[in-house]
This record gives sequence, structure tokens and C-alpha cells, in this order.
Amino acid sequence: MTTKPLQDRVAVVAGATRGTGRGIARMLGAAGATVYCSGRSVKGRPATPGRPETIEETAEMVTAEGGRGIAARTDHTVEAEVERMFARVRDEQGRLDLLVNDIWGGDEMIEWGSPFWKLDPAKGLKMLEGAVHTHIITSRYGVPLMIER
Repeated sequence: MTTKPLQDRVAVVAGATRGTGRGIARMLGAAGATVYCSGRSVKGRPATPGRPETIEETAEMVTAEGGRGIAARTDHTVEAEVERMFARVRDEQGRLDLLVNDIWGGDEMIEWGSPFWKLDPAKGLKMLEGAVHTHIITSRYGVPLMIER
């Protein structure tokens, strides 16, 4: 991208380890943003069995795209960790311009290849609860930082 419309903008992509979150983080980087790439999987400690991707890799990709990638290890199910991450953003950047809630965390709860009617409903409900809770917790601490601007 030759123009950098998000130059001098600060973003948090919650759930940037892989998939859509990683793709969004990379494109924000291509647009010139500073991107905090949050998630649970870090080098040497993958959070999801069989998935080697890390937030450090995503942060490196953001930087390679032309932005500034910053890995921020955060378990978005733990409110204190989310609060700490946004305090770090405030301390380091003084503001937040963009929040992307792309937390999934359901890989370990899905029985891939099984018909949905044969899946354990408790796992599905736990996955749903986790997905909703993480988005509420993350928004709870991220949105006030955006409003302060």
C-alpha cells in the first residue's frame, strides 16, 4: 500500500494469533497503523494444541507490511489481563483509535468432522459463553480508552 491512511493511529486486534484476526492486523499494518496483536499463544507456549501460530509472528507480519506490530500476550477471559493490556496501550501510546474484537478460542472445544447434532452441548455452550464474555470484557476496557480521545 503506497498511502498510509492509518499512519499515527493505534489499534488493538484482540485475537490476532491466526485467521481473520491475523489478516486484519496485517492489513492495518499495511495502512500504517501501530497494532497491538493480542492473544494467548506466544513463542514456546502455544495455547491451542496443534496450532503453532503466535502473536509474535503476527506482530512481525504487521511490521513487514509497513506498520508497527507489538505482541501483547493476553488471555481475554481474564479481566485483569485485559485491563493490564489496555493500561499498557495507554502508557505507551496515550490513546487507542481502533479496537477489533476477533477472539475465538473455541478450537479445543470443537469436535471437527462430527455432525453438529452429535457434539457435546456443554462444550458448545462453554464456547459461546467464552466468546461473548471475552468481547464484553475487551470492550469494557478498550472503548473508554477510545472515548478519551
